[in-house]
Amino acid sequence: MAILRAASRRLLAPQMLSYWRAQGAFTQVLPALSSATITALSPAQCTVRYSSHSPLGGTPASSRKKITVQTLRNLHKKGEPITVLTAHDFPSAYVAEAAGMEVILVGDSLAMVALGMQDTSEITLEDMLLHCRSVARAAQTAFTVGDMPMGSYEISPEQALQTAIRIVKEGRVQSVKLEGGEEMAPTIKRITSAGIPVVAHIGLTPQRQNALGGFRVQGKSTAGALKVLKDALAVQEAGAFMMVLEAVPAEIASIITQKLSVPTIGIGAGNGCSGQVLVQIDMTGNFPPGRFLPKFVKKYADAWGETFKGIEQYRTEVKSREYPSEQYTYPAPEADVAEFRRIVDEIPEKK
Repeated sequence: MAILRAASRRLLAPQMLSYWRAQGAFTQVLPALSSATITALSPAQCTVRYSSHSPLGGTPASSRKKITVQTLRNLHKKGEPITVLTAHDFPSAYVAEAAGMEVILVGDSLAMVALGMQDTSEITLEDMLLHCRSVARAAQTAFTVGDMPMGSYEISPEQALQTAIRIVKEGRVQSVKLEGGEEMAPTIKRITSAGIPVVAHIGLTPQRQNALGGFRVQGKSTAGALKVLKDALAVQEAGAFMMVLEAVPAEIASIITQKLSVPTIGIGAGNGCSGQVLVQIDMTGNFPPGRFLPKFVKKYADAWGETFKGIEQYRTEVKSREYPSEQYTYPAPEADVAEFRRIVDEIPEKK
């Protein structure tokens, strides 16, 4: 060890200084540490980064203005469909923002697609707050909505308001979504009276699947359709600025949409709604073959297949030592390597 310590003092400090100078590190780092330029340099300018990881990047650059409730109302007034997509973390929100989604929903479906739970009833408010914050960091211009999880709003309007405040204040989203129709009108009214926009969710309400007898289409009969319409009018009257219609026959959803003054967002409710929403994991195909998909889901990509292929190739190349090749390694001066090897060879073998 004495040999190693002496060699380190003699060689490593001056050699490292020369190495970093050769790499140009000091020309970038020192100015940034010495003056007001520390605020002027963007991450892209600080190109020297010898690390095992790096940030995904700042929020995507966008020329559009921030989407607001009024923006969505204007789209609805013009008859232009509103695009909504779920996201559950920074990367999924980042791509949704970059692709131009007008609304990003942090849906409680993340319980199943991101956390591996059996259904949405398992997810907690604390879980939702964490995912809302992650999504909000990427959503520079998209309007963000956070789902209120089961058990966080049903007891009373006051409980619901407390939850909504936390989702907006701690989750950093712009509005909340809750499930339920006419019976939830007082709750919606209480939340909106506090200045928090509410998206209602009627038709098939997954949090209540046990009471509904499973994931069943709603409004197929005349009586069922009238019930959905009654719920829609009630939540609109209570102050919901938008509502999700899930698993409702297309013709019924279209008729209901025409009777309302606020936009409807369909999911399994046909193209007569004011907009559409899908779960990102579903529509990008980021799931293994054989997984059940609802009838209304269109698979627009094969994220699972491409990811699987890449990981499989990575495993093969690691096993064969093909990766990392010289292209993916850091160089060192040959003389330093030779000197280091000589010093190491002089270290006595451990007995």
